[in-house]
Amino acid sequence: MDTRIRTDRPGWLEIVVGIAGMAVVGFVLPALLSDQIDLTGAVGGAFLACLSGIAGVAGFGVAVLVRRRPVESFGVRRTSARWLWLGVAGGVVALLAKGVLVPLFMWLTDAPTDTQAGYAAGASGGIWLLAVTAIGLVVLTPVGEELLFRGVVTTGLLRYGPVIATVGSAVIFALLHGINVVLPAALVVGIITAELRRRSDSVWPGVVVHAFNNSITVIAYAVAPEIAG
Repeated sequence: MDTRIRTDRPGWLEIVVGIAGMAVVGFVLPALLSDQIDLTGAVGGAFLACLSGIAGVAGFGVAVLVRRRPVESFGVRRTSARWLWLGVAGGVVALLAKGVLVPLFMWLTDAPTDTQAGYAAGASGGIWLLAVTAIGLVVLTPVGEELLFRGVVTTGLLRYGPVIATVGSAVIFALLHGINVVLPAALVVGIITAELRRRSDSVWPGVVVHAFNNSITVIAYAVAPEIAG
């Protein structure tokens, strides 16, 4: 392992700047466009699906530019087929956990359950909008969010040890999805992907976990969009 890269990890500056960059694109921009686009409709939902991934990439981009570290410092490095298959396994575990934790969370709380109605509308809005929504949720969002939350946040928190890095980054990831029915699923995905990033020293196994889960979600929304609301 290249020790120069391992000791050149990002810190709080990259974490804060990266999350701020993501928030501007992912939260502020939709708010500004809400009068022009129905973000709960099919077109708006497909747009948001792509924007969520673009926001993560934007956050990662500005974090990298803060001190111009090599991307390998953020875990953007090749990995083995074994770790990618472990990503698939992690995706299955996350999906099973989601099936238990989300209904339990709904039973225990009155948290909103319709926060992804736009995604469901996009996935059920015809073949072209389904394709755009799928690209957004299965390709762009896994790549963008893993680059930011595991590449920047988990990596930056590793200076405090594996537990804080894994749990801390997962909590940040989950909270930025909002206090709603998605939170427990996001927390589980965050823990699994952060641990894979730590152990494999690469963000790509986490991308596989994320893509696997989101692909199931897109299929579910295409078949039964009412599950989002």
